[in-house]
Amino acid sequence: MANRLTIGELPQNLRRPILIMAFGGWNDAAESATTAARFLAQGWSAEKFAWIDPEEFYHFGLTRPQVRFRSGSETEREIIWPATEFSIARAPELARDVVFGVAIEPHLKWKTYCATVLELARTCHVSLVLTLGALLAEVPHTRAVRLVGTASDPELAARLGIRPSRYEGPTGIVGVLNTTCREQGIATASLWANVPHYVSGIENPKAALALVRRALGILNAQLDLTDLEEATKQFEQNLSEVVSRNAKVAAYVKKLEARNLEEDEPERAQEGELPSASDLVAEIEQFLRQQRPEEPEN
Repeated sequence: MANRLTIGELPQNLRRPILIMAFGGWNDAAESATTAARFLAQGWSAEKFAWIDPEEFYHFGLTRPQVRFRSGSETEREIIWPATEFSIARAPELARDVVFGVAIEPHLKWKTYCATVLELARTCHVSLVLTLGALLAEVPHTRAVRLVGTASDPELAARLGIRPSRYEGPTGIVGVLNTTCREQGIATASLWANVPHYVSGIENPKAALALVRRALGILNAQLDLTDLEEATKQFEQNLSEVVSRNAKVAAYVKKLEARNLEEDEPERAQEGELPSASDLVAEIEQFLRQQRPEEPEN
C-alpha cells in the first residue's frame, strides 16, 4: 500500500516545534478556526513540506475535488484534491518552529487518519499539538468571544487561560485527534471559540482573531494583526447596522445579552436545539449582500 504521508523535504534542526491544526466543517463554525490557522501560517510565511493523501479518508462525492487551469496556462487543467497539507514556519522572531495542518474534516477511517497525523508529529519531534475549533452557541455578537477548551497538562491550560469544557456528546475529528494524542503520550491542547449561532453562515473574523491572539500567547510571539482587526471592525459595524434596523434581531440580541455572562459555558449548540434563527440569518445575509461594492461596468 502506498504511503499515506508524504514528506517532501524534512526541515533540519527543528526547534521544539508546535503543530497547530484546524479542520473545516463540523469543527469550524463560521470558518473561524481555519481562518485563524491560515492567518498565522501566512503571517509567518509558512512553507508546505508534507501532505496526507486523501484517497482513503474522503468521500469525493461529499467533498469534491476542484478543477482549475494550471498557472500560466489557458488550456491545461489540473485537479486539486482535498488533501491535508502541512507547512512550517521558521521565522527568526519565533522562539520555536510552528507546523500548520489545515484540512477539511475527513469522512472515513478517523483512527488511521489520526495515526498518520501522529506519524508526522513524531517525525518532526513535535512537542505540542494545538487544535483550533469553533462551535455554535447561544451567545451575542456584542460580547467578547468566549474561548473554551482542554489541555493535557493543567499548567498548559492555565497558560492558555481556557475554561475547561464540560461538553459531552457527538464529537469531530478534533476531539478524536486530541484523545489519540493523549493516549500516545503527546502533549495536546484545544482552543474553541463560541460563535453566535444566528450568524453561523457568515465568516466570523472576530472569533478568528480571538483564536489567533490566544495562540500567540502560547507561542510567546507577536504578529501584525491589522488585517484581521480591520475585518473584525467591519464585521461588528455591519451587524450593528442590522440590529439598529431590525427590531426582531435587536430583541433577540438583547435577550442573549441579558443572560448572566458569568454562567458556565453554553452547551455546544446542536442543530434542532437552537431557537429558530432562519429569519435573523436571512435579514443579516441580505444586509451584508447589500454592503458589497458593485461590480464596475465594462
